[in-house]
Amino acid sequence: MVELHQLRCFVMVAEELHFGRAAQRLFMTQPPLSRQIQLLERSLGVQLLDRNNRQVRLTVAGRQFLRDAQHLLAYTEQASDSARRLASGEAGQLVLGFTAVSGYNLIPELLSQAGQALPDIGFELHEMVSSDQTEALAANMIDIGFVRSADPRQGWSYQLASREPLMVVMPTGHPLAERAQLSVSDLVHHPFIMYSAKEGRYFYDCIVGLFATAGVSPRYLYYLKQTHSILGLVRAGLGIAIVPASGRELYMGHLQFRPLADASPTADMYMVYRDDNDNPALPRFIDLAARFFASAENL
Repeated sequence: MVELHQLRCFVMVAEELHFGRAAQRLFMTQPPLSRQIQLLERSLGVQLLDRNNRQVRLTVAGRQFLRDAQHLLAYTEQASDSARRLASGEAGQLVLGFTAVSGYNLIPELLSQAGQALPDIGFELHEMVSSDQTEALAANMIDIGFVRSADPRQGWSYQLASREPLMVVMPTGHPLAERAQLSVSDLVHHPFIMYSAKEGRYFYDCIVGLFATAGVSPRYLYYLKQTHSILGLVRAGLGIAIVPASGRELYMGHLQFRPLADASPTADMYMVYRDDNDNPALPRFIDLAARFFASAENL
């Protein structure tokens, strides 16, 4: 069986065409080097070198084998380096889950930072509502999730990624668009487009709680799970809605966003991961993400 050490010995002799100089480069004496070349030729069943007391030359087979041996050693070194980088977390792949709204701004900016600081880590991205991300994380189908609520689970870690206000959105030309600010009670006389109580549970609970605190009840007309779908119906003039401010990043035109003057509802986004995840790339990404969140908060 051919050994890598024998290949290194042969390549060195082939490059120097001198056993003495090759032995010096390999930090060994000449007799063991000659022995390794003999074992290599015996293993292959061919003569690679013509040697006598005056010179060393490559045979035809030796010249071809030199190219193959150099390639094999290069591939071996590359594989060794890749293994070291994977084990240290410098390289690898992470599977991320994220909500549609976080895909407008937060995730692209975070991945841009990761592309610069962690260029050899790849990412597989899955757009999912928060509840689906929680199930995927529990099943080890994703490494990290970006979810709306931090439901305490033993062995899971959460970190606040962003906090943004909720805003009223309406089509351009709507009567409420004439005001710079709105009150919760201003919304009850207009058809309201609402998040789904199942897939959009986080926003559904926030908005229901907001109206309950104000003691009013709007006229819910449509229920959808994604912000961009809600904005599409609002733009079509089918009603008004309350969405996270980041919804403005998904520019559709003919939409107006207004803050609430008598309430300050916010929407949180959390990064979540399992403490028992042994992906070596995860700690490096978590550290980068934490610094990114801190810098974004201080802007």
